[in-house]
Amino acid sequence: MNIIHGMNERLHPRVAIPSLERRLRVMPVAVVTGARQTGKSTLVQQLGSEQRRYVTLDDLDVRSAARDDPALLVDGPQPITIDEVQREPELLHAVKRAVDRQRRPGQFLLTGSANLLLMHRVSESLAGRASYLNLWPMSRRELHGLGPGGIWERLFETRPSEWIDLLRSEPNEPEDWRALARRGGFPVPALQLENDEDRAIWFDGYVRTYLERDLQDLSNISALPEFRRLMRAACLRVGQLLNQSALARDISLAQATAFRYLNLLETSFLFVRLPAYASNRTKRLVKTPKAYWSDTGLAMHLSQETEPRGEHLENMVLHDLLVWRDCGTTRAEIFYWRTSNNQEVDFVIEQAGRLLPIEVKSGATPRLRDARHLRVFLDEYQDISDAGLLLHDGDMPEWIAPNVLAAPWWMLI
Repeated sequence: MNIIHGMNERLHPRVAIPSLERRLRVMPVAVVTGARQTGKSTLVQQLGSEQRRYVTLDDLDVRSAARDDPALLVDGPQPITIDEVQREPELLHAVKRAVDRQRRPGQFLLTGSANLLLMHRVSESLAGRASYLNLWPMSRRELHGLGPGGIWERLFETRPSEWIDLLRSEPNEPEDWRALARRGGFPVPALQLENDEDRAIWFDGYVRTYLERDLQDLSNISALPEFRRLMRAACLRVGQLLNQSALARDISLAQATAFRYLNLLETSFLFVRLPAYASNRTKRLVKTPKAYWSDTGLAMHLSQETEPRGEHLENMVLHDLLVWRDCGTTRAEIFYWRTSNNQEVDFVIEQAGRLLPIEVKSGATPRLRDARHLRVFLDEYQDISDAGLLLHDGDMPEWIAPNVLAAPWWMLI
């Protein structure tokens, strides 16, 4: 199954397709969530389009029917796809009743531009009946039509001594990460718009739609200028520890208001809190989350930055990790690691009891001192971590320490 984007009609398979098909074979309800304009509607309309009935709650008539007679909308022998279900959360009760009457795999395919499990207005989680899949903006490999996500899974399956051969076997080519950060991964600006000026127009319309329509489905926000101000401040803090009290103080917002706004951004899949790696080791570990965004293009537009920072390259690596994590067959967790004396590793992947630490540097010439915190981490967790990665903007992979591989970022994502 492919999704076609772009003026050259190039094929762009989505990483999520095999995972979604697997969920539909097992569960009566599959729910695809993610930010607006990530391609959810295109994905679900093409998935089994000949066998499934399709309705969208963006249609006012359908929305009215969902409100007045939800059972009539969801009942019937034919599998149904319901798009933008967060617009009428009470419809989920009718879905639950239909599933309980006759449980069939693939019976319902739902999409939502919000995390239904975090919405205050959603009282029905479909526990035991639904499987949830998040669709992020397109990864670099999806944008280039390469299909599968980054090679994180294979790194865990391969001995570190074979990592260089693994990286060199990949079909990736060097790319300017700064240009990629400006484009982001939303299909329209990334694939169909050719310059920053056109993308700025699209991003401005996206933000306006989110503030004036989508946000109102989640919460009644009347002070939109305040909300926009918080979004800009959060974008300027990409890759930093999320001190919510300091953030509120800097933009003259009540702490409770700032906390609520950040939660709404997270519920909308625009804002990402990266948790700290927790452990019972002797070092004192910082537990505050770090702030990232689901899309670097949108983050740069909101912050009004014209030149990407090294933190935006970090954000791009995290985005690829999230795409892999949420569509993989083996569940993985992603953290960062920081001690009270400021030793820090950008990302730590935990899978099946093993750890893979990753440090990201935007320079093209990695040095041994760039890996000093990786080496501290590897020494601390040597029983569950064999080697680490130092990602950089160069063009050659090389071992700069016995257990630290310095590798170009574009070879992995």
